[in-house]
This record gives sequence, C-alpha cells and structure tokens, in this order.
Amino acid sequence: MARPTIADIARRAGVSKGAVSFALNGRPGVSEATRRLILQVAEEMNWRPHSAARALVGAKAEAVGLVIARPARTIGVEPFFAQLLSGLQAELSSRAVALHLLVVEDTAAEIEIYRRWASEHRVDGFILVDLQVRDPRVEVVEEIGLPAVVLGGPGKHGSLSSVWADDREAMLSIVDYLAALGHTRIAHVAGLPSFRHTQRRIRALRDSAKRLRLAEVISVPTDFSDSEGAAATRALLSRAVRPSAIVYDSDVMAVAGLGVATEMGVAVPRAVSIVAFDDSVLARIVHPPLTALSRDTFALGRQVAATLLAAIAEPGVPRDVKTQTPRLTVRESTAPLAEGAKSI
Repeated sequence: MARPTIADIARRAGVSKGAVSFALNGRPGVSEATRRLILQVAEEMNWRPHSAARALVGAKAEAVGLVIARPARTIGVEPFFAQLLSGLQAELSSRAVALHLLVVEDTAAEIEIYRRWASEHRVDGFILVDLQVRDPRVEVVEEIGLPAVVLGGPGKHGSLSSVWADDREAMLSIVDYLAALGHTRIAHVAGLPSFRHTQRRIRALRDSAKRLRLAEVISVPTDFSDSEGAAATRALLSRAVRPSAIVYDSDVMAVAGLGVATEMGVAVPRAVSIVAFDDSVLARIVHPPLTALSRDTFALGRQVAATLLAAIAEPGVPRDVKTQTPRLTVRESTAPLAEGAKSI
C-alpha cells in the first residue's frame, strides 16, 4: 500500500493541500474545526511525515545513530555489545527515540554513514564507540554539527560529550592482584592496537612491570575474535618460558584461551591463571569459572543514551561522565602458581 500524501489527505478531507500543510505543521491559516478534521483524517490514514519534509520545518528525527566499525562476526558473539545495546535501547525506548544501528568494516565507511545520516536528517545525534588514537571521527562529527557522545576516554574530545571508565585503573587492579599471588610473568591478549583503551591497558601493564619488579610482561594484539585469542594463547603457552598468568581483553577470547590451555594440557589455574577484562554469563558457566572485571554494562548503555539525549536537548554543553571502574570478581581461574609448575 502506497504511503499517504498531503494530497491524499486533502482529497479525503475536502480541503486544499495548503490547508493540510498548515494544520499538520501547527501553523495559523485554518480554523480550529478544519484543523481537527485534517488531523483526524491524517490519523485514520496512518500518515507520517517524510524525514526530508520534517527537516524542512526543523522537526527532530526522534532517532540516534550508532555505527560500529568491526567485523560483524566478532560483534555477533560479544556479550558486552549485546548488554550495551540492550541498555541503550531501554533508555531510548522510554523516551520514544529509535536507535539506528549499522555495522561496517572500517572507519572510512563509518564516517561516510555519519555524513549520509546527517544530510538525510535521519538522526538527532550519534554514539561513538571504540575511541581510536588520534581519532578522525571526532573532527568529522564536530564539523557535521550534531550532538554526539563518545563511549571511552578519559579526556576531552573536542566539543563532544563522553561517558567513560578508567581502563588504566582497571588493568592496574588486575596486575596488582596477580602479583600478590606471586605471578611475575604476565601476558596480555589485547584488542586492536588502534583503540585508545587497548593502548591504555598495554601501558598500564608495562608500567606495572617496573613498579612491581615483574620478570616479564608481554602484550599481543588481536582483532578480539575467538580465533585470534586462541592463536595468541597457543603461541604464548608454546614458549620455552611461558607466562604464569594471561589477561584477555574480552570474555570471548578468555574462554577461547581456556579451551586452548585444556587442549595443551596446561592446568588452569595450577599452571596458568586466566583473567577476563569483561564479565558475562560465558565467564561464569565455563569450568573453571573465570576471574573477571565486572560492571553493569546494561546500566552503562542507559547512561550513554541518557547523556546523548541531554546533549540533544541542550546542545553546545559538553558532558564528561566518569562511570565506576569495573571491579575484579575472583573465581576459580586464578590462584598462586603451584610449586614446580612449568613457568620458568
């Protein structure tokens, strides 16, 4: 069935197209009786304004945009993104605002979508995730002129608002705990090296090596996939001098690493301890259950959405929201290294 137009409403109501336009846009020029008639007919015909027409009169799109530049196969299996999206949608839905979501392969494609959605007036603002080192998206979104919230930090991002947790502090809490258990050789199966949070975690581990006098630390970058997490684990556990503890930047990679350790006959936690940077059902149901950094990702999503809606309602006022640092939840995948285990 064709989308009803202003002309269709005018014919059914028996009025001019100009009268319909005045009534639908709340402008003077028609009597109250005629306005009520036109609005009733429009409702009966299930008429909705076209996005371009809404833009001409300055109406809001009642939608926000989220574009994720990661391989779709990695997004589909990450509980973090599922919980984040659930929180975003819960907050936005409560305000009758839609979420436009698109997964693309790279940053260039992501930027192109921002420009297109803005020019077509599809969204009132953007949510940026996976903040990069010298991120080109910040300048582009500022140029576009729509409100936006960056998930990640710390620090200012031009005129954009931000919601963030301290990744450095979180990594330090893991390393301090492992060092207290006697681990001096710690490996880090990291995410994409272009991400700012990856770099902060790598630097935190490196700085801890000096502060805690650790024998060796190593960070191995990956694309966050289970396959690369497994490959990195296999390489680390095949070394002549292997780490006694491994920290993973996601729960999915940690579960994959646990599988590799089992495959290679490396006992967890007796021979190697495992920690996940994200907590989830996955981390809790494997054997042994994984020690992990825990936070309410659903609540984080709601916070991001609320911050963006506030920025849309009051543009030009950047908001810097620091959320609680994820806390270490200790489970059975970590323990002091057993005497005589092959770690040196």
